[in-house]
Amino acid sequence: MSVSRIPDGNAQKIQQTYLRNEQVRAESERQANSGAVSSPSERVDLSTTAKDIQQLKDALSKIPDVREEKVQEVQKMLKDGTYKVSAEQIAGKMVGESILDLFV
Repeated sequence: MSVSRIPDGNAQKIQQTYLRNEQVRAESERQANSGAVSSPSERVDLSTTAKDIQQLKDALSKIPDVREEKVQEVQKMLKDGTYKVSAEQIAGKMVGESILDLFV
């Protein structure tokens, strides 16, 4: 009985797959023995937007979270008793933030 003359279509597909796998295995063994194995190359491409975002993140990480000169100025004014904030400014900020909260 010859294996290559199987009338069933599924069996033929299985046989073809098996033969291809054998060919691939034999080729890889040949390359391994000859030392001509090519390593797959990996490549990563970043879009210009991603590069821009990374540059912005780097720049932001260098900026201090607290403006020390402003803190020292306010501390000095508090210590000297010269720090004054008008009630109108406070009310304006509160109303402005409340309005923004409604839209967010």
